[in-house]
Amino acid sequence: MSQLYDRAEIYDLIESEKRTEIIRRDWKRFLGDREIRSLLDVSIGTGGMTLPLQELGIEVYGSDLSEAMLARCRMKAAAKNKEVELRRSDFRDLSCWGDRLFDCVVSTGNALAYVSNEDVLTALERMDAHVRPGGYLCFDSRNWELIQREKQRFYFYDPFFHNGTRVNLVQVWDHDPDGSITFNLLYTFEQNEKIVQREIFEEHYHPFPLRIVKEKLSDLGYEELSLRPFPCDIPETDFEKMEWYRVIARKTRENCMNL
Repeated sequence: MSQLYDRAEIYDLIESEKRTEIIRRDWKRFLGDREIRSLLDVSIGTGGMTLPLQELGIEVYGSDLSEAMLARCRMKAAAKNKEVELRRSDFRDLSCWGDRLFDCVVSTGNALAYVSNEDVLTALERMDAHVRPGGYLCFDSRNWELIQREKQRFYFYDPFFHNGTRVNLVQVWDHDPDGSITFNLLYTFEQNEKIVQREIFEEHYHPFPLRIVKEKLSDLGYEELSLRPFPCDIPETDFEKMEWYRVIARKTRENCMNL
């Protein structure tokens, strides 16, 4: 079965100017008064989650495994008369960025769970290597503990329209015997009350507990950890009930392992 990330044009169907503005406002609220002028997204995809930061005066850089996604990211930045430096890379090996440091290094789009729990920790180490002293490391994730506890199987999106076609998307989650979860993404496209196209994709995730990433960040010398629901204007403050969350932590000069 094909993967959604090989079909950047389908992946981006949910994009809109309204959604981009919501994402931009959410970042502004989430980052607050933190001093961030440069940001590296190590799972940038088509840029939907981080290109909006350019409108806040932040220089955005990105890497991703998918050339198709990176090509679309370049196209979207160019359409806004913006430039974005992109590299093809796995977030477990960020050597493509050499010894460059950024004010913030982030992984967006629930990407960390694509790899094993051990590799999640490796990815955090690689990300940390590119965070300047006093800078920030950030990531977002589904709340895997909630999903596993409730054995959630279905996730529905509101229908939306693209070029006059109604698009419906539902995810069906299979809880595999080894503890991983297979996401089945089912798209249907409607015109004149008839389904004219179907697309089915499969993605595989390895749930990880929040505890192990908090411990890793502490070991790497990060403090001032903040955890908010994603988007951050959701009033839910109880982690046990958050569907999706985002973490940001500051790399302290005193405890930084790479100083």
